[in-house]
Amino acid sequence: MIASLMMYARPQLADAHVRYWRLIRAELQAKGINAPEALSQEADAFSVWKHPDLVLSQTCGMPYRTSLHDRVELVGTPDFGVEGCPAGYYRSAIVVRVSDPRRSATAYGDAVFAYNQSCSQSGFAAPFYHFKPRGFWFENRLLTGGHLESARAVVQGRADIAALDAVAWRLMQQYEGFANDLRVLEWTAPTPGLPYIAAKGRDVRVLSKAIAVAIDRLTGPDRHLLGIRRLVAIPKADYLKFSNPPA
Repeated sequence: MIASLMMYARPQLADAHVRYWRLIRAELQAKGINAPEALSQEADAFSVWKHPDLVLSQTCGMPYRTSLHDRVELVGTPDFGVEGCPAGYYRSAIVVRVSDPRRSATAYGDAVFAYNQSCSQSGFAAPFYHFKPRGFWFENRLLTGGHLESARAVVQGRADIAALDAVAWRLMQQYEGFANDLRVLEWTAPTPGLPYIAAKGRDVRVLSKAIAVAIDRLTGPDRHLLGIRRLVAIPKADYLKFSNPPA
């Protein structure tokens, strides 16, 4: 069995994630459900998400939509209180360098776009459907492997523009000095946030209850660090209704 909450993992949050998982695990054990003692934060994401004995993990909306929805249980979606979004939803910050004189999105048509992964809702799908109605999609793209690296690429001049998960961007503003060299050009439309999932056949009601109790029992400092407000139930259909960019 395996569990991982790697999507917003970073060194400053490592201990808070450990304590959060301990609270969840204690609730699961009280219901007779075995759960791993430690989170597998360094494991390959898709290996975790497709693990036949997955107890709990968090995925992105696009992988859930494209390859996971019919093979995992949708447990619930944590609400991170993203400004301008309904509970449990998020959006992408379209960021550019503070020093870049271009002020309109259309001025970036021939720019280098940094993206974390082509299977990312916030880093690829959301910006695709943000810019495509304006008549263009970036022909010059730089694959970085992560939102943090996309932001760095823009600051360093290896790219001109990137789309960052709003929660990841909030954390960068808190912990990364280079974030001061970036500005938000625009925001994408809200979409359902990163859902918690479990292996097919897991008891969703028990899992969601355990998570809700754990969130309630977080200390003030840990609640602030993780930014989680509550667990919300966003229907599967609300994830699946969004389109995927062409391959």
